[in-house]
Amino acid sequence: MPGISRTATTCVLLCVLISAPVFAQTPAGGKRDQTDVLRVFTELVQTDVMVFDKDGHFVDGLKKEDFELRIDGQPKPIDFFERIIAGSANEESQLAAARGSSKRTDTSDTAGPVPLDRGRPIFFYLDDLHMDLAGLNAARKVVSEFVDKQMAQNDEVAITSASGQIGFLQQLTDNKTVLHAALERLKFRPYSVRDLDRPPMTEYQSLQIERGDRDTNDFFVEQTVAQNPGMSREQAETVVHSRARMMLQQAEVATMATISGLDSLVRSANKLAGRKLVFFISGGFFLNPEEGSMSRVQRITSLAARSGVVIYSIDARGLATGLPDAATESAFDVSGRLARSSMGEMAASQDAMNALARDTGGRPTFNTNALGSGLTRALKETSAYYLLAWKPERETQHASSKFHRIEVKVVGRPQLVVHVRRGFYDVEPEPVAAKSSKPKQPEGNKPAAPDKLADSELGQKIRGTFPEHAIPISLNLTYVNSSDKKWLLSTMMEVPSAFLTFETVDGKQVAAVEVAGVFFNDRGQSGGSFNKKLTLEAQPDYVSGRGSVRYSYPLFLQPGMYQVRVGARDPKSGRIGSANGWIEIPNLKPTELGMSSVLIGVPPAAAANSNSATNQTAASSLEVNVSHRFQRDSNLRFAIFVYNAGAAPAPDSKPDLALQLLMVRDDQPVVTIPLKKISVDGVTDLSRIPYAGEVPLAGLPAGRYILKVTVIDRISKQSASQEARFEIE
Repeated sequence: MPGISRTATTCVLLCVLISAPVFAQTPAGGKRDQTDVLRVFTELVQTDVMVFDKDGHFVDGLKKEDFELRIDGQPKPIDFFERIIAGSANEESQLAAARGSSKRTDTSDTAGPVPLDRGRPIFFYLDDLHMDLAGLNAARKVVSEFVDKQMAQNDEVAITSASGQIGFLQQLTDNKTVLHAALERLKFRPYSVRDLDRPPMTEYQSLQIERGDRDTNDFFVEQTVAQNPGMSREQAETVVHSRARMMLQQAEVATMATISGLDSLVRSANKLAGRKLVFFISGGFFLNPEEGSMSRVQRITSLAARSGVVIYSIDARGLATGLPDAATESAFDVSGRLARSSMGEMAASQDAMNALARDTGGRPTFNTNALGSGLTRALKETSAYYLLAWKPERETQHASSKFHRIEVKVVGRPQLVVHVRRGFYDVEPEPVAAKSSKPKQPEGNKPAAPDKLADSELGQKIRGTFPEHAIPISLNLTYVNSSDKKWLLSTMMEVPSAFLTFETVDGKQVAAVEVAGVFFNDRGQSGGSFNKKLTLEAQPDYVSGRGSVRYSYPLFLQPGMYQVRVGARDPKSGRIGSANGWIEIPNLKPTELGMSSVLIGVPPAAAANSNSATNQTAASSLEVNVSHRFQRDSNLRFAIFVYNAGAAPAPDSKPDLALQLLMVRDDQPVVTIPLKKISVDGVTDLSRIPYAGEVPLAGLPAGRYILKVTVIDRISKQSASQEARFEIE
């Protein structure tokens, strides 16, 4: 693959480049996966409910007895009730409790919002098969502004399209560079369904003819007879209906591609914990009742209920009149029959979008040029909700295709607006398949891996749409520029020993683990991999449940954007975990100030009592913290390398660099450290200046943080910044 090459060169610059496993007696990071809990089938069925006042504000403080629940018109007692903050640290456990228990996990109905440390999964599904150029540009603009201004610190976002043209970048990520690159791949795909006969017939007119609209049918029949002397009216009707059916068949290919893509997205989102928000942006399309399109939409809404997905539909056409523009050729009708029959065209093109939003508990944003207002409103509306759960009738616990209607209202307060899912099927609907004539879409989020790894169970999990969490994997990606001016990427993964199976062999406690990884460029092309089976022997002082195994793999890369996917498998239990991360290797010019990644670690034992904040050699002896998790009241050590610093005029001829640190939580600065001069004393290679520092974490609350490191070159008047995420437990 262009841009990736493997080298056997051994690098001793940083300890992060260790290529052998290390068994460390450090606390295991992360907590046990709750997948087994979530898989347990219980008697409870649950749905999420949002309640708003007349001004659109969420109504807080409601209790279980305030709600009335009806299923298929019959009242149902509410067996579980909870108020949930979307994206909070407690959301997953609260949802799990609703599936497996009728008892409340929190007795407070009106607890205030907690910091969004877990973040929210947000999907943008762009129907590029049904958007004109203006609509596509508007969609790209509103999504770009969301990424830059509204995406929260810990949110993960995916940008996908109906055509699949985004390809490998259609992935859930918190990397804004990846998201902007995904938007750049969206190109205009002209959509037109039109035959070559005269007078020209539109898709909506062909649909009206199939529905038996007399005005539309009579107009085209009369025009066909007039243009074909000797043709009977019966023959003309046959011709007109044939034209209409052919057009609808063409349109159905694109419509089914749009619906099947959304079906696949909602279906896959079921693997993610918590509530998921999907923005469906389209230029509108028509549903053909003869093809069962509406039932397919209903199946998506049922899937959304199972997957915890709320859909907000946005019409990319903005404020539209519904009339054809000057560039669109249309039939000339002095009788006004076509104008009369086309009055409902705009609403008909929004029917599917409206149903998807309303039936999943969301809202549509139609007929406005302020598309961003729909995003802002959706984020606000879905930030909190009430969770209701009930016991279904006995017969609904058996496989059937019955669709059940859900109705929820607040007793005695009819002025309140209740948003709730419209219903669900007893069993999961079959996937919606696209028409066979549709071109095969690229496997955007399932890249092709090397055959040997791809054929293994671990390889298949690594290539999955979302990471596996049966084993919590920590992944650390950092790059530095080596002395020969090549970029060296260090991939280090950590597997908690608590999730491995130890057994006694010759009187010793031994465990085995298979680790693997694949490297991809932004096109999904593989250019490197590793697959190792490691054997671990517990040390005499080993404490069960503590410790971890680390594996590091170095790779020299050309500038570009890359994704690294890693995984681990316990051969005894079959348990598998995986993780992935993006990293961008810069194309640094000789006169451009640059930085390495921010290397995160802990103070080495030998340097515990030294002035390590100004010790330049500490940058090459950093003890890396792979998980980036720290205990409260501990210290965080970091290291960077500064490249291409400008030199002062003779006789000094030394760089003048300053460094500033900023710590951010929930998009709010919590710690700012003033500018600090970077000493170059003792540095022999001024083109690669190391720096190590230490930050005390005492007094900071538990949560997720971003460490932003900025270097300012006072001589060349340039600056460079890098950031790294870490967590305080």
